[in-house]
Amino acid sequence: MTRRFGNLAALDDVSLSVAEGEFVALLGPSGSGKTTLLRVLAGLEGTDAGTLRIAGRDMAGVPARERGVGVVFQHYALFRHMTVFDNVAFGLRVRRQRPPAAEIAQRVRRLLELVQVPELERRYPDQISGGQRQRVALARALAIEPRLLLLDEPFGALDALVRKEVRRWLRGLHDGLGITSVLVTHDQEEAMEMADRVAVMERGRVVQVDTAAALLREPATAFVAGFVGDAARLPCAVRDGVVRFDPLPIAPIAAALPDGLATAFARPGEMVARRGAGEAQVRLVRDEVEGPARLVVGAGAAVLDAVAAPGEHFARGDSCLLSLSGAHVFSVDGTRARAG
Repeated sequence: MTRRFGNLAALDDVSLSVAEGEFVALLGPSGSGKTTLLRVLAGLEGTDAGTLRIAGRDMAGVPARERGVGVVFQHYALFRHMTVFDNVAFGLRVRRQRPPAAEIAQRVRRLLELVQVPELERRYPDQISGGQRQRVALARALAIEPRLLLLDEPFGALDALVRKEVRRWLRGLHDGLGITSVLVTHDQEEAMEMADRVAVMERGRVVQVDTAAALLREPATAFVAGFVGDAARLPCAVRDGVVRFDPLPIAPIAAALPDGLATAFARPGEMVARRGAGEAQVRLVRDEVEGPARLVVGAGAAVLDAVAAPGEHFARGDSCLLSLSGAHVFSVDGTRARAG
């Protein structure tokens, strides 16, 4: 599908399929189109071209309230003048076919039990914590028994400790209910911990959809390699199947790519430091309980993360030699090779 705002393509020929019961994360930087895609799914935004189907039904012309979609927003969007009970009941009370009051009350209380805040039903949003408001917002989204649950940066307003607790709880709830969920986030850790698959978005396009492990192991583009996970971006050049990093003091490495300029992406564990006289200098040393020490190395104008080679020990100020145990290398035309 495509959605344009003037000359800007917020969604540029996006294709995505989510299986029933799957948890998919839309991951990308600001402006990549992930929130626009979520709003299209929810019926809050139209499209200029393309087709959207939910549970096999074409959503063209179907208003938001009839799509069977629940939405949880980052800032909860709870009604401050309503109690927790009335907030959760709201979606049921405004339906075209409104359930009887007794059924609404029973469903609301069951949902508050499900999200583990039954004692809060008489309180107002300003009287409860951020984590509790998030659970109430989720209960409200689930009240209409949606076929699809949309989560728009739902943990952004929570502190780090509560965020981790709530997202693990939410993933467990998703599994227990068997619902289909789509999460919008710019937080890689959040996406990779919660989702079955991650759809990486760049400039209005979905550039790769895969498991977290596959995104790290086989990035489809240089953008994915640099955006997902922690990787050093290293300008380089390929000649006769050998990648050279001049002027960086990193040993050459083999890669099956055509001659020309390229970019290598190396994870911290792939940059290896050995003792020896060279242009690289150890700036910081962090010893690990298990495994090699982690180093911060100054290499010319660059500052790189590295690990000590087996049996090697370093102190701040030591010179070292750098090499790569592996790297993803992309030529300027997008051709990819695994080096090492």
